[in-house]
Amino acid sequence: MAKRPVILIVGGGYVGLYTALRLQKKLSRGRADVIVVDPQPHMTYQPFLPEAAAGSVEPRHVVVPLRRTLDKCRVITGAVTGLTHADRTAQVTPAVGDAFEVRYDVLVMAAGSVARTLPIPGLRERGIGFKNVGEAIYLRNHVLARLDAASSTDDPAVRRKALTFTFVGGGYAGIEAFAELEDMARYAVERDYPRLTPEDMRWVLVEATGRILPEVDLDMGEWTVQQLIARGMELKLETRLESVTADGIVTTGDGDSFASDTLVWTAGTKPHPMLAATDLPLDERGRVCCEATLQVVGMDGAWAAGDLAAVPDLTKDEPGATTAPNAQHAVRQAKQLADNIVAVLAGQEPAPYRHAYAGSVASLGLHKGVAQVYGVKLKGWPAWMMHRLYHVSRVPTFNRKVRVIADWALASVFRREVISLGQLQDPRHEFLAAATGGAPLPPPSDGDKAQSGGGPAARAG
Repeated sequence: MAKRPVILIVGGGYVGLYTALRLQKKLSRGRADVIVVDPQPHMTYQPFLPEAAAGSVEPRHVVVPLRRTLDKCRVITGAVTGLTHADRTAQVTPAVGDAFEVRYDVLVMAAGSVARTLPIPGLRERGIGFKNVGEAIYLRNHVLARLDAASSTDDPAVRRKALTFTFVGGGYAGIEAFAELEDMARYAVERDYPRLTPEDMRWVLVEATGRILPEVDLDMGEWTVQQLIARGMELKLETRLESVTADGIVTTGDGDSFASDTLVWTAGTKPHPMLAATDLPLDERGRVCCEATLQVVGMDGAWAAGDLAAVPDLTKDEPGATTAPNAQHAVRQAKQLADNIVAVLAGQEPAPYRHAYAGSVASLGLHKGVAQVYGVKLKGWPAWMMHRLYHVSRVPTFNRKVRVIADWALASVFRREVISLGQLQDPRHEFLAAATGGAPLPPPSDGDKAQSGGGPAARAG
């Protein structure tokens, strides 16, 4: 009896989950063993992170459990720390226990990307990322905690610092997080903080280029800028973040310097650094070199897709053009990749990946949005509704679709929940105070936790 091939999928994000889903559907039981390795036991649907941070969607509903969804696959919660495709071996470090080796026949490299940071003084210590559900929950609690802090003091300097929120990066992730959280904070201030007014808050976006939302036409980006400015938000275009001090003094390239308790970094991504510990061919940007069929160049049995893959864009005439690192391509590439693996296992030829970019949709807060899809441009409520309809159709599994729709339905009937669950940031603080015989103390500031290595800021670099 012939040995069943082992298909190793490194990463459980868009590409990893959708590839595994399609393989377990198309490969009858016994034709292959599929192993999925990811540090987290779930896939995060990132387009819903801004709504999760703003309280429009329950955070648990923007993640898809891998074990339940991939019930015909072996799921390993751990990190691939090295890989030698020439030997068909990968080194895996599980969440608990000793590292071990996994042997495979077919490789799908789908580890995705990480935040692209710069050597800016203070960024590593003070910055908050926005790529996973933990960071979204942290940021929501942090913003609401700043409102609590400002409302509980009469010191104008403390209040001004607490109510200054700084975001770096004007792409879709940055703009959506910036707009959604401002919308949530404004709602909270108007209804639950009689000592504060929306005008007390300062929301600042720093973008190094001369425009925001590069995925849409210039006129749509300009309209979005006007809408945000009309809400009292500041956009510093063609401006770089220069530094941030230990006590939260932010300095920007236009000479401005101000105190801010909040610094959110959304200025781009880069391929996962674990690729450097493999023998896969990489381009000058650290991406895996791929054929149009999603096969790794010069390596039999190796495939890659998504943010870390340099896949030729067959819809463009430009020499060397590659597909953009976004969810739209990742989901479609995953399906093509799975179909190609099934075809190759059956002795057939793989098909090239081809998809013209359809456009983008973005939420700018409740009932506010911007969209450009197949040349059609929408603004305001229609764009916001298109954003919701599109993404609920794309979020994996029927279970998650129903839960997200239920969240929206409840939010349309009841008031937003704008409560800070600050204990989540440092859950053992009160217990440690009691265990050492001391009286309960106010929780440490986010800045203190960041500098001691306890918060997301320590992981942002």
